Amino acid sequence: MSDKSTATIARLSTVDGAFHQHLDALLDWEGVSDKAVQARVEEILADVKRRGDSAVVEATNRFDRLSVESMEQLCLSPEQLKMAFDGLPAEQRNALSAAAERIKRYHERQKPSSWQYEEADGTVLGQKVTPLDRAGIYVPGGKAAYPSSVLMNAIPAHVAGVREIVMVVPTPDGVLNDLVLAAAHLAGVDYVFTIGGAQAIAALAYGTESIPRVDKIVGPGNIYVATAKRAVFGQVGIDMIAGPSEIMVVSDGQTDPDWLAMDLFSQAEHDEDAQAIFVSWKADHLDAVEASIERLLPTLEREDIARASLQRRGALILCQDQAEAIELINRIAPEHLELSVETPSDWLDDVRHAGAIFMGRHTSEALGDYCAGPNHVLPTSGTARFSSPLGVYDFQKRSSIIHCSPDGASELGKIASVLARGESLTAHARSAEYRIID
Repeated sequence: MSDKSTATIARLSTVDGAFHQHLDALLDWEGVSDKAVQARVEEILADVKRRGDSAVVEATNRFDRLSVESMEQLCLSPEQLKMAFDGLPAEQRNALSAAAERIKRYHERQKPSSWQYEEADGTVLGQKVTPLDRAGIYVPGGKAAYPSSVLMNAIPAHVAGVREIVMVVPTPDGVLNDLVLAAAHLAGVDYVFTIGGAQAIAALAYGTESIPRVDKIVGPGNIYVATAKRAVFGQVGIDMIAGPSEIMVVSDGQTDPDWLAMDLFSQAEHDEDAQAIFVSWKADHLDAVEASIERLLPTLEREDIARASLQRRGALILCQDQAEAIELINRIAPEHLELSVETPSDWLDDVRHAGAIFMGRHTSEALGDYCAGPNHVLPTSGTARFSSPLGVYDFQKRSSIIHCSPDGASELGKIASVLARGESLTAHARSAEYRIID
């Protein structure tokens, strides 16, 4: 891809005439499913909408290799969740509890308040913040279990004041993960159903005999889940269409190359489509990081996945200086950004697009995934240009408050009358004019 590369990861340089073309190709990710996937998802959605529980049970048996007969067998009780928590080894129980407490503490600070103000004529204007009645949490299952995703999705909903939280998690071959169930207990989840895929999204969006319809669905999943979320948007709210995990690490040349290589691996090991990009203006530093990658990669348990990710979408980029590194950050708009530099606070004002910013040499992205406190559900595929991390605000809505005094209605009515008649909406105008005080 450039003048220097290895079998593991591409090397790029911003002075290469074809650099921007190569970068565009590297960043290109088409999250929209093909027609075959869309057709299959539409069929599942329609079936669940029409037949409810029966369709969900049939799809779950087929895709997760189960042989259940009713939804009762796919529902976990609060007692089962608590039993899973109580049965954890003390080390895991304490770590999960500590992470949950930190996540809750951080999100408590996000909670907005309703507000009002009164104008001189007695008119009151304001905003009322109201939590959603019911939220649906999708937690991936299959290749790996993610108790951290339970905490990151459910705790903000709980802090926001959502009345009921419904969680769905696939359990292929009937294998339950106690850490996931324990996290649901800690996070205050009300219902847990062991279902996944498009059928789970359909059940949350439309409701069935056993599964209550929700107002919003959050949480990542595979291409079928993403396609289903896109399809039901409008019937319910959704958080985002999540793409593969991403990390961009920028270093000034002073951080241990082994640390940086492992930081890149932390996202590359998620799946083959994950993206890890390293940027520095120190050529010898790129050499050192590349050497660490080659030496440490064979030590990973998920080496094959990480290697495929690095070969397919990874890159080591040599830029000219700090200013150009910042240009690359804002061009890429990464999900996770590590500023492994001496004074990262000096960079903040110039970084406009990033899902989460990890500052300094000691702040690995992995801390944010589990226990730092901020949410790890972040915008991917460049959407950090216009999107934000999941938070309390995603589980609340805002209503405008307008309470006019007689004098206020009269004065506003004069303005509204002129504008309404200018739009030829005379009923609007007359409605306002009725309240004008002569």
